[in-house]
Amino acid sequence: MLIVPEALIADLVSPEDAFAAVAATFAAMARGEAYNFPVVREALGEGRQYGFKSGLDRAGGMLGVKAGGYFPGNMARGITNHQSTVYLFDPESGRPTAMVGGNLLTALRTAAASALSIDRLARREARVLGVVGAGHQAGFQLRAAARVRDWDRVIAWNLHPEMLPKLGAVAEELGLPFEAVGLERMVEADAIITITSSPAASLMAAHVAPGAHLACMGTDTKGKQEVQVALVAKARLFTDEVAQSVSIGEAQHAVAAGLVAGADIVPLGAVLAGADAGRRSDEEITLFDGTGVGLQDLAVAAVAVTRARERGLGVEVSV
Repeated sequence: MLIVPEALIADLVSPEDAFAAVAATFAAMARGEAYNFPVVREALGEGRQYGFKSGLDRAGGMLGVKAGGYFPGNMARGITNHQSTVYLFDPESGRPTAMVGGNLLTALRTAAASALSIDRLARREARVLGVVGAGHQAGFQLRAAARVRDWDRVIAWNLHPEMLPKLGAVAEELGLPFEAVGLERMVEADAIITITSSPAASLMAAHVAPGAHLACMGTDTKGKQEVQVALVAKARLFTDEVAQSVSIGEAQHAVAAGLVAGADIVPLGAVLAGADAGRRSDEEITLFDGTGVGLQDLAVAAVAVTRARERGLGVEVSV
């Protein structure tokens, strides 16, 4: 088994690698060649979340699980709030083949999924990007969105506004004008990324203009909510995994209220495969419910393992 520690990941997997791996995962899911297993998520108290995401990709020959979660006290410890590790197995024998640091990989694959949704669902003339949230993953989201579209400017809101200058620095690095705004100003945005760990909705229907695309990337556990139910109900819904969207994703609350059903939600893979047209008009609000699937984690971890073996990096151990 090859151990690829977190410290090596940045030199092994690029954002472009993550984008390609996540796109291939969506395509394999759409073809029925890959599927995710039910997610296990547990609340540990004090905002801590721990769980397992796993799956099997027959086309890619990948079987594995990501173990980890969200630990909000970690910022004070000088480490990221999201902590995870990916374990890969031989799908034929079940023997472990790799253990891979999953923190950066999680940020990269989450941003890649968001960018894919923007690329395929946002209006072609979209020029203003909105970001709700300014935590660790927000910078990755902004950089990924900038790779798929040419934005004129970025507007952003965060519950703790003192965190916004760090995101502003990323925008400056990308050459994009940046402005911290109130949520009511999100109506100016053509595409909005939400990337928070909120237990209550912050983005309301009144904050979103007709024709906007939303990439809702923060809700991956029962009880989390970034977007008002009324906004979810009025949008055309897309997701990475329908089963997760209705149970632990942003759609869970609209489903519970009887406003949305699983049949109303389109897998993004169907759009990538050409089985669904995606956006149907310039006035339609589209919403991608990015719950984060285990297959994405396996795909980016597999890239890290391949690169590590090619370069003679990592630690090989007998199991």
